[in-house]
Amino acid sequence: MPSPQTDTPGLELQSPKEAEEPQTPAHGSRRTSSRKEPNAHRKDGTRLGLGSLRQAFSRASQRALTQVSKEDTGLFRRSSCSLFRSFRQALDEGPATGHSQATPEVPSGVMNGVSQQASTGAASEELKPEAEGKSVADLITERQLLAAFEQLLRLETLLVAEKASRTFEQDPTAFARRAMDVCLHYDGLAAEIGAIVRETLDSDGVDAAALAELARVVSAEEAAHPSPPDDGDFLRTPRRWRQHWEEAVRRSAQERVRRPGAGWAFGEAEGASGLAQLLAELGGLVRRDLQKVRQEVQPAYAAAGFPAWEVYLRAFHSAVAQRLQELARDARGCEQLYILLDWAANVYGSPDFLGAPGLALPAEPLPPLLAPDVWARLESDYTSFLEAKIASCFDSILQLEQSHWAAAEVPEVLQGLYQAPLSMDVHMLVAEHVKAAGAISAELEATTLRICTRALGLFVPRFEKAFLASEAVSEPHLGAYINACEELRTSLLSRFPGTQEELEKPLVTATCSFQKHLLQGLQRELQPLFRVVCTRDWLTQDWLHPLMDKVVTFAGHLQLVARPRAQETLQEVHRFVVREYLARALRPRERFRGMERMHGSQKMSLDAQAISDTFQGLGSEATWLDQAIQCVAEILGETYKDDIQRHLETLIRSYPDIRRDHILAILALRRLGRRRNQHLLQHTQDLLRAAAGVAGAEAPRGRVLFEEIKVPSAMAVLITCV
Repeated sequence: MPSPQTDTPGLELQSPKEAEEPQTPAHGSRRTSSRKEPNAHRKDGTRLGLGSLRQAFSRASQRALTQVSKEDTGLFRRSSCSLFRSFRQALDEGPATGHSQATPEVPSGVMNGVSQQASTGAASEELKPEAEGKSVADLITERQLLAAFEQLLRLETLLVAEKASRTFEQDPTAFARRAMDVCLHYDGLAAEIGAIVRETLDSDGVDAAALAELARVVSAEEAAHPSPPDDGDFLRTPRRWRQHWEEAVRRSAQERVRRPGAGWAFGEAEGASGLAQLLAELGGLVRRDLQKVRQEVQPAYAAAGFPAWEVYLRAFHSAVAQRLQELARDARGCEQLYILLDWAANVYGSPDFLGAPGLALPAEPLPPLLAPDVWARLESDYTSFLEAKIASCFDSILQLEQSHWAAAEVPEVLQGLYQAPLSMDVHMLVAEHVKAAGAISAELEATTLRICTRALGLFVPRFEKAFLASEAVSEPHLGAYINACEELRTSLLSRFPGTQEELEKPLVTATCSFQKHLLQGLQRELQPLFRVVCTRDWLTQDWLHPLMDKVVTFAGHLQLVARPRAQETLQEVHRFVVREYLARALRPRERFRGMERMHGSQKMSLDAQAISDTFQGLGSEATWLDQAIQCVAEILGETYKDDIQRHLETLIRSYPDIRRDHILAILALRRLGRRRNQHLLQHTQDLLRAAAGVAGAEAPRGRVLFEEIKVPSAMAVLITCV
């Protein structure tokens, strides 16, 4: 066999017998040189052996690594390279001259049947000791992992002992060859552990015996190496099988999680539906795998006193988090972003997704599925897309209503009220988006509500302007939109009380605008009928009947309007009729004397009663209006002039907004003369001042009548001249 100094292409793994054969030099010159310079010989031999060792280790590692799975090669290279650095350190240092290196302590029970002699024969013991007639490689293949580990541990311990006894002083490469064989068998054992972990979830069942054996190997390795080794114990480095097992579990979980939707990409058309299907498949796979871990894997490990649930749980959690963050980078559009947020918060985040009976969640909480900055970015992107989507939805609602106007469709009557699709559409739009956001987080719910409120505030004036400019303005449509605004205001404020200021203002403004246009339509119809009041034709015609017919017809529409707004509108109609009647009476086109004045007083009294009875029958609650026309009629027909003062006092107390010009106009109807007029004005002056104070401070809200009645400013001069 060539000498170690011979420059050979590489060093192959030797059989045990070859390791025992003496090294015979090929040339005499080499032998002479060796005798004269032993130190140089050992130094050169060490240097050349290291280069040969590196080539041999590379070839041997390649042959061994072709038998292991692709995902385990990184770990094995790291362990082999670490051990190779230890070998190089040993070969470079060599045994110290004149110094005896102590034999390392071997755990009890490990050295049974192993010779502790530091002779060449003992150092050349075969690498494949038999355990029940099986080699280490056979034991690994048959998954008798504990037996294989114990044999490797004995061989490793023996090799360390031989090195300590300076057995390899003359042949350092022999130590390297045997150490590499041990290392490669350790790599094979690690590969088998990775294969067991990988097959655990890939196969239909569970090899409980293999899992228990794996757990026992981990426990044995931790018992053999309870603490880190000394600096000089460079070979017996703990391989930390538990860490390798945990890494294998993580790789298995990552591989499993990437299977659903492999190669899937976000598309323009079916991005949302495709993403939903992918996440549904992912959730189903993770549930099934974790259920298998709970029911089959965990009991198999637990039988050997090895908890596995938390390791698998954290591995899947990390794998799902990584997969979800990859999807989040490419998600676009409101639907896709919401699907991701909803799946993370409500599907994966549900209590029963990770929990299991008898298997509590880890004491240390799991990290967030999505990093806080990723979650914040998703919510921000979602709200940006949502704002545009909400605005587009309101545009669609307006277009839908415009199509109803163009088709001259009459609003439906449901449950005794006019109905418009507007209220239902807007309510569903706001409520559904806010509810969906609330299912993810309270912050997103508040943001979504602000977006909807702001969009609604912009939509209502646009809708109002478009409707009033259309040809569809009518009592039924106005009544339907009054109901819609009132319903929206009530329902949204009761559901979202924090939005009162933002929601109530535009809706109340729109409601008042629709009420105003509803009244204006009736006022335009009634206005011409009041021209006959206080004329001679008025004395002989039944002018009030057609006017009240129009009021009754209008009130029929109000019965299909929500009661608060219907009552307000009816009272406004009541006030309008009384106010217009008095305005015509205080500015008469003709003045009555004698019997005509008495007939006028009777006619006015009958009109006052008819108006009061009609509005009372329609349900008007504005009874405070009933005395106004009646008092003027009594003053006009009073035969006992001293009682006129009493009627004036009643009128002033009942209507605090009456002024001196109105009193003068009423007295002008009676033609009492200058002296009596001055006396009555003097008596009522204090009452008018008191009434003005009440009108400004204590008058009931909305009770305005005479203030809106204009009389000629020259009336005082007229009275004075009479």
